[in-house]
Parts: sequence; C-alpha cells; structure tokens
Amino acid sequence: MAIELDSYKHAAAKIDDRDVDYGGFRDRPLSPEALRCLRYMCDIESHTVCYPRDLLVTPSHADPRVTTFLTMWAYEEYLHGEVLAKVLDAPDIPTGNAHIAAVRAGLGWRDRWAPIQQALAANLIGVDFVAVHMAWGAVNEWSTHAGYSRLAEREQHPILTDVLGRLMRQETRHIALYATQARDRLLRSARARRLTRFALRRFWAPVGSGMMPRAETTHLVGYLLGGPAGATVIDQLDERIHRLPGLDGLGLVGGSSGSPVRSGPRRGSSSG
Repeated sequence: MAIELDSYKHAAAKIDDRDVDYGGFRDRPLSPEALRCLRYMCDIESHTVCYPRDLLVTPSHADPRVTTFLTMWAYEEYLHGEVLAKVLDAPDIPTGNAHIAAVRAGLGWRDRWAPIQQALAANLIGVDFVAVHMAWGAVNEWSTHAGYSRLAEREQHPILTDVLGRLMRQETRHIALYATQARDRLLRSARARRLTRFALRRFWAPVGSGMMPRAETTHLVGYLLGGPAGATVIDQLDERIHRLPGLDGLGLVGGSSGSPVRSGPRRGSSSG
C-alpha cells in the first residue's frame, strides 16, 4: 500500500467543478426517482466524516497507513456530499448544515452506541479486525461506484453523467486502496478470512441502510438494481467480492434469497 498511499496522499483533493453548469438542472430537471436517490447519496456522503470516530477506537487506529488513508478518504467523501448538494439546489431540495444536523440527530441512541459496540468487538478480535474493516470498505466502495454508474445510465442526463463521472474517478482510487489492503491482510491470516466472511454474511447491508429510513433504502436499491441491468450489476459486484481471499461463493449482494438486495435491507454500516 505504501507507494499507492503516498501517491494518493498528495493527490487527494476537492472535485474541481468550476466548469459545471449546475443551472442546467433547472433547464432539464432530473426525474423524481433520481432526485430521491441523490438525496440519499448526498446524506450518506455528508455523513462519512463521522465514521472515523467509530474506527479510531478499534485496532485500525494503530496502523498509520490506515489512518492516513481514512483521513484523506473522509475528506474526499465529505466533499462528494457538497457536490451532490449543488445538484439538489436546482430543485430546491434542502441541504446544508441544518439538514445534516437533523439527519444526525435522528440517529438517536444507535449513533451513541455504535463506537462503544465497535470498540468492544474489534478489540476482542484484535489486529484481524483491520482485515474486516478493509474488506467491508471495499464492498461499500464497489457498491457506491456501481450506484453512481447505474444512476447515470438510468437518467441519461449529460450534466449528471459528467458530475457522477468525476466522483467515480475518486471512488476508483478508494476502491484500489481498500481492496489492496483487504487482499493483503486476508492472504496473511486464515482467522481474518473466517472473521471477515462471518462479519459480512451476518452484518453487511446496503450502504446507508444503517442511518436512512428503510423506505429510502428500498427505493434506492430497487431503482438502481432492479430489472435485468440491475441483476447484471449485482452479479458483477459479487464476482469482485468473490475474488477477495476467503470470500469465494459468498453471494453477499444477490446470491441468496436472504440477500439484503433481494429481500430488503438489514441493519448495517453506512460508510461508502
């Protein structure tokens, strides 16, 4: 990870969108279904900056490579929320600090309990938790990238396609770093492979389902992953996950009748 991380550390930046004509979203409005997805995505990206709070009470905090990456990752993801908020400004959908504060306040006791719960479990597991964290992050980044791609395909709006493409290019770097760390750590430890497989099978759910209303997650998953095109994306996501050591045949996204995509979300991580 050293070479990739050093390069990424110096390349991390705000999306340059000075040439984007956001006013074009007023001239050619997005569909209500797409706006609902973008509202979800914007809220999740804006909340990403909170996730290091939970991870820094786990063994992940002891590895400076991991904490360096998390710092840059949270910065870029938060700014993705700022970009999506500009898209939502055209139809006058509320964004900004007051809205973000309301979303966070709505999490209630679950938000306060999360770092305690994660600290207890992760510190009992020990260093192999970092493999779980990295594999989980890779799955969520793959899912996020696929979600942006599907939204662009469904909407066929040139400005939206351009904006999402810029976000996806940064997400591609996030994927590379998460997946590289996950692969290396899973290869080194049979225990990490067992724990990661168990944690993903038992607790993973679509990105954002831990903080967004169930109806909103159901809409997002159905709109982006429904139909034959969505089924293809589901299969592609599972193929990528299966290439991680110890996760072959897991069928996490869509391979079983109990899949969160097939049958609706379960409680899970919101990071992405």
